[in-house]
Amino acid sequence: MIVVSFDTSRNRKRRVALSIAYASGSYDNTLLAIPPRVDYRNGMNSSSLTPAETEAADALIRLALAEDLGTTGDRTSLATIPEATHARAAFVARSVGVVAGLPIAGRVCHAVSAELVFTANAPDGTATTRGTVLATVAGPLRAVLAAERTALNFLQRLSGVASLTRKYVDAASGFRAKVLDTRKTTPGWRLLEKYAVRMGGGTNHRVGLYDGILIKDNHIAGLGGDVRKSVEAARAFPGNAGLLVEVEVDTLEQLEHALAVKADIVLLDNMTLDQLRTGVSRRNAVAPAVLLEASGGVNLTTIRDIAATGVDRISVGALTHSAPALDIGLDFLT
Repeated sequence: MIVVSFDTSRNRKRRVALSIAYASGSYDNTLLAIPPRVDYRNGMNSSSLTPAETEAADALIRLALAEDLGTTGDRTSLATIPEATHARAAFVARSVGVVAGLPIAGRVCHAVSAELVFTANAPDGTATTRGTVLATVAGPLRAVLAAERTALNFLQRLSGVASLTRKYVDAASGFRAKVLDTRKTTPGWRLLEKYAVRMGGGTNHRVGLYDGILIKDNHIAGLGGDVRKSVEAARAFPGNAGLLVEVEVDTLEQLEHALAVKADIVLLDNMTLDQLRTGVSRRNAVAPAVLLEASGGVNLTTIRDIAATGVDRISVGALTHSAPALDIGLDFLT
């Protein structure tokens, strides 16, 4: 069991300032302050958010609560729920999948009210079945209701990504290929969706254009189709030392050029299974240190055959752009 709590001692100016929000019935979203870190009392684990992911989550939480609560808060709950009413509720999986986003749901709850106690029953990355109690939240009922939809939105979206990723990883199991995500993410959600991919057992590709080099077909076209020149230019550019250079090719002829210049990774785009097998054979013979990545035409039906060709990586845009939300609900216990 993981209990989410917050330590604001390192930054007194960021104390949670929402104790008045639902006690008095007056809500001011300018008071919204999210604690700087989450303390997992049972120790850090694979479901821990990185500092960058935590920062991204907090920014989205502020935006989500501001658009949901506005400047007045939850008018329905303020009008109908007595101020002193407390409750305990459970986040329950309605379907089979993989959970992701529990630390973020906890941050949502504490952003709404410091009086809410959020307890996760398992780490992110845990497989769920119908009826699995993922977490509980207890405290003022007004605050629970104000946090409910936003917390569920994060949980359902990220669990959906993790669940779909696990399906792809399972389908490719038994082969060397890693399943990677892409930059085809929801604007603003990239770090969190990539976190969810990891929770599903997948591997993160580069985060953005700034932290990795991927020379695509349009880059090569801009150099008159010269694969070798594009790789050499990428390596020589100031500041690129130490970065892996990946180049996209869509023909076996281009692959030969990429292998000759020993690009770190070669992306084989929309190639047939026969072409992929040939590409792997040529790589093994000419430049065995070069990694091969397959992309294009990848789905749950095709991924196993693609993995069987011997490629090292398979990138799948669908992990983030086509993942359906996992059905999760909030059931009141007391």
